[in-house]
Amino acid sequence: MLNFDFVKAAPKQPVLERGEVMLRAPQLGDFEAWAALREESRAHLTRWEPDWTAREAESEAYRTRLRLQERLYRAGAAVSFFVCRKDDNRLIGGVTLSDIRRHTAQSAVIGYWIGAPYLRRGYGGDAVAATVEFALVESGFNRVEAACQPGNTASLALLRKLGFREEGLARDYLHINGAWRDHALYSLIARDYCGAPQPI
Repeated sequence: MLNFDFVKAAPKQPVLERGEVMLRAPQLGDFEAWAALREESRAHLTRWEPDWTAREAESEAYRTRLRLQERLYRAGAAVSFFVCRKDDNRLIGGVTLSDIRRHTAQSAVIGYWIGAPYLRRGYGGDAVAATVEFALVESGFNRVEAACQPGNTASLALLRKLGFREEGLARDYLHINGAWRDHALYSLIARDYCGAPQPI
């Protein structure tokens, strides 16, 4: 029997909350705040993220990314969140669950960034913790993976604090700031987070 569930409209993307942050889907109206924060944070983010061109920071590229993110969400392949401060709704960063694999894998890769003015305030920890809970508890994933450059001590500390375990080193994993960079590979699995593996 054929299954046509894929033609159904995807449910509205969830809103997550934890501590002082709220995570929600990016919107067109966020462009100016996003562009300003990315520019203000360029020196910080350039050290850790894949290279961006000037064109990728323009409004049309932003619109294209939003359309792609919506398609990926509807396909069950990724979920992208903007991180906002609860008290004033100010955009302060982003978190993404990507490379979602269902069936026997039940896993996703988490990526995250916090704008330079908002570092070292606990926002990143709250945002990643909320996303991990969404993945491992609400969405039924068995595994969340993360990759981090060995020199990114703040990010490594965040992952370890949340219970992620190091699994190895991926050589020349991503092209960042003009060169191929090694990344430490981490994971958090449902057995460690929830006490039992998630059923398939």
